[in-house]
Amino acid sequence: MPKKRSKFQAKIEELAVRLILRAIGIFPYGVSLRIGKFIGKMVVSLFPKLSKTANRNLEIAFLDITEAEKHKIIKGTFESLGRQLGFVSQFRKFKHEDIRERIEIVGREENFDPADKTGRGILFFTGHFGSWEVFNLLAPAFGYGMNILVRRIDNELVEKYVDSLRTKFGAVTIDKKRSARKMYRLLEQGKILGILADLNVQEKEGIFVNFFGIPASTTTSIAKLALKTNAIIMPAFAVWVEEKQKYVVYVEPPIEFEKTGDSRKDILDITQKITAVVENFVRKYPEQWLWIHKRWNTRPKGQKGFY
Repeated sequence: MPKKRSKFQAKIEELAVRLILRAIGIFPYGVSLRIGKFIGKMVVSLFPKLSKTANRNLEIAFLDITEAEKHKIIKGTFESLGRQLGFVSQFRKFKHEDIRERIEIVGREENFDPADKTGRGILFFTGHFGSWEVFNLLAPAFGYGMNILVRRIDNELVEKYVDSLRTKFGAVTIDKKRSARKMYRLLEQGKILGILADLNVQEKEGIFVNFFGIPASTTTSIAKLALKTNAIIMPAFAVWVEEKQKYVVYVEPPIEFEKTGDSRKDILDITQKITAVVENFVRKYPEQWLWIHKRWNTRPKGQKGFY
């Protein structure tokens, strides 16, 4: 349980978040992104524990990685997070045409549109990769609805402010801790739900599947929702493409699955397929993933911890 904040502390934190985002966001779009990237570089030295976690994760994922390669990826990770900060700082100024100009979608016609025409619910999954905040803007700007599963920020004032940015264009955020029935209902109604699929979870909340060849406790929520509602599971990742100076959202082919009657086997199979797609993108763009998260923190019984 997080320590309860006083009203004064909560307000100070909210004002700090508002000030930082507004200060970065007063500049033109490209400048804001560069400022955010610079801040990301500075954070590396200010938070050595995060760099230590990233370093350990890279040792786990890539057995033969060099120190120079680790340094490059860790530097890129913080720059990517900073760039996203700069991107979010522009939300309050964005118009629909700005979003369509600055975000490119690859795979919509061949992957999303056919799925959308089926009338079934669509479960988008992504990861803490590039800019996952893109998805709060993506659907409304391109003409369809989107519900996003989120973990509410502990500070209610900060949460209210951040949520106002996320939902400015009509996206709906759903509290992951309180909305199980709502998620099922949305998918049964043929609507779209977005979920992050790449964080460590406690053993009771997940199942162990291989991630970089190492068992990683992974959420079973996507598999359970899809099996219950017959929703289409669709990968989508927002990648920063330097040459284009924009985020490119890659909508991948749906995850194929079938019900065998063995629910645990089906959940394991789907969750492993989802995790394999996440891993594929992390391998392609390692400098844009959240290496500072302890992805392998939960271990199978009897196994020694990595951190």
